[in-house]
Amino acid sequence: MANPRILAGQNAAITGGARGIGRATAQALLRQGMKVAIGDIDEELARRTASELGDNAIGLPLDVTDRASFTAFLDEAERELGPLDVLVNNAGIMPLNHFLDEDDATARRIMDINVHGVILGTKLALERMVPRDRGHIVNIASQAGKMGTPGGATYSASKHAVIGLTESVRGELRLSGSHVDLTYVMPVVVQTELGSGLPENRVQRSVQPDDVADAIVAALRHGLVDVSVPRSVKHLNRLSAMVPRSIAEGFIGLTGADRVLYDPDPSVRHDYELRVATPAGELEAAPEAPELAAPAKPRARRAAKS
Repeated sequence: MANPRILAGQNAAITGGARGIGRATAQALLRQGMKVAIGDIDEELARRTASELGDNAIGLPLDVTDRASFTAFLDEAERELGPLDVLVNNAGIMPLNHFLDEDDATARRIMDINVHGVILGTKLALERMVPRDRGHIVNIASQAGKMGTPGGATYSASKHAVIGLTESVRGELRLSGSHVDLTYVMPVVVQTELGSGLPENRVQRSVQPDDVADAIVAALRHGLVDVSVPRSVKHLNRLSAMVPRSIAEGFIGLTGADRVLYDPDPSVRHDYELRVATPAGELEAAPEAPELAAPAKPRARRAAKS
């Protein structure tokens, strides 16, 4: 886009906004002159984060799996800030386990938060934005949603779903003549609690929450649709798609990229896995977990999480 959009004066709502990517995004949008509503399952932390970020931020309770809660969050955000111009669907969990060791409750909770939470938020935001014929929804996906990552099968599936949802809804809006924008953001491992205890690989180094936040700002200013963080990863994805699968998989194996979610450090992830194990867990961009698996397994299990 030749002329970047001016974000100053706009209003945004962020799910799972009390920490990690959500908090960094709130800070980045505030620097652009926006007002921000931070929604989180941890109401106290949401309010504390908003207080720390300044007068143009408010913290509100939010359970993205509950329609009444999500509606109340958006209603209150608009009551205090004005009509919403931006919704960032960031809430998510990433409990890690090998597929056959993952319990059904964990799988359901990952999908409930990471997929149905995004579906619900997108619907509720569009109900407000479409009649006004303006607005921008940003859905946080993952590079795991592009390639499918061993050790995080259900998490990868949830992020595949976010990408497919965003593309499909964007197509519907385009065909209907709507000017509401949709974006999906696909970071590699981010240095947050959700990404804790994961090994580095030789090609895709982890990034900081601020890197993702800056990419979100760029997407809002330039109307971008699919955003990789870092941008270089998009070129690697294209290259992988051009060569035979055996060569691509061999390269991935050499770099260690296929073991990033497969071999986490359970001791480092312990606190995160415990926190997202309960229904009142967390809404940040991350995995969900069932109950800590036996030490024999390379990862921890937790049930039931931007």
